[in-house]
Amino acid sequence: MDHRNRPHNNLIELTRDLIRIPSPYYQESQVIDFVLEWLRDQGLDPIHHHYKEEMLTGFEGENVICVIEGEEGGPTICLNGHLDTVNITENWSYDPLAGEVVDGKLYGVGALDMKSGCAAIMIAFRNFIRNNKKFKGKLILTLVSDEEGPWGLGTNALIEDGLLDGVDCAVVTEPSAGFTDRNFPVLCLGAKGSVAYEVTFKGKAAHAAMPENGISAAVDAAEFLVRTAKQKNKHKDILGEGKFCPLLIESDGGACSVPENARVLVQRHIVTGETIESVLNETEELLKKIKPACDYQITVRPAPSEGSSYYKPYVVPESDSYAVKIQEAVTELYGGKASVDYMASIGDFNYLATRLNDVSTLLIGPDGDNFHQADEHVYIDTIEKTEKIVERFLEKTLLVDFPDQI
Repeated sequence: MDHRNRPHNNLIELTRDLIRIPSPYYQESQVIDFVLEWLRDQGLDPIHHHYKEEMLTGFEGENVICVIEGEEGGPTICLNGHLDTVNITENWSYDPLAGEVVDGKLYGVGALDMKSGCAAIMIAFRNFIRNNKKFKGKLILTLVSDEEGPWGLGTNALIEDGLLDGVDCAVVTEPSAGFTDRNFPVLCLGAKGSVAYEVTFKGKAAHAAMPENGISAAVDAAEFLVRTAKQKNKHKDILGEGKFCPLLIESDGGACSVPENARVLVQRHIVTGETIESVLNETEELLKKIKPACDYQITVRPAPSEGSSYYKPYVVPESDSYAVKIQEAVTELYGGKASVDYMASIGDFNYLATRLNDVSTLLIGPDGDNFHQADEHVYIDTIEKTEKIVERFLEKTLLVDFPDQI
């Protein structure tokens, strides 16, 4: 049955509808069309944003934006979520595209990361607009493509096309509880960054029967890979410690030849105070200790633009006015406060926090397990609570001069 012919105004049913539409990164057109139609059905006027990445991939992507402007004098709030998923892995116990509900859990690829979060901000956005005829400021809903890809092309395009200029606060409903060891709700006030770089080794070819006549680039690359995987980062802060993860090793050489060329690709998660320059210097120091026989070169992985060359880490103070308001929303709805934590990984939130002008970027989203693997699932009650928290936050932020509507 065509997803668009089904009712989908209920939060959980909307989440299930999103799960049922395959949308691995670079293949989001169908889910983008669905979201555009859903917003139009709610009486809203979404923008179908097109972009093309020409330097590296040639990918022609799409985003959805919906902007509602209130009276002057208020802040601009951006709600952000990504509609793409990773590719479906093996060994699922449930149909990854069915959106099955079992014991309070909703299963499916992207159920946790992050179609439930997208559904939550779609409903919160709609409800706020329906229930409040007057407010001060501007509200922007952004539902993007390609967050799971190497460069976050969807949100990158929104930033580079100037569509998020003037944003004061971004709320991203990534599964903050699902990414941490804390119980829902969890407010993440920062995230590690990441630099992807490669080291290429240039040796000397020779016949494999006489390897002493050559210099194996593969051997030096393997030594570097092993040493990198075991490397410990001495730099720690509130985000934790940086991490080293080799992603790839490859070399040339025929069936009976010493490899002349090899390369290792590394992803280096970084914390505050670390930069591209510090990572490259650190890598140079490690190579000096290894003393490879080959010549080598260290380069940052090519990126579509300067802004997307790496993900910068960031931290939002707990005293930040928007962080305080979202905590107040949690307290008013559920008592107590959300646990404060920090994301161990990267995402569009890094771009929002570090590439716009002093944007308070807050992550609060559902709980669940198994993101990026078989039997991914989200706890249904936490989807509902996430939506309520976001909606209440919008009321507290945009209705301050209209208390009769709160």
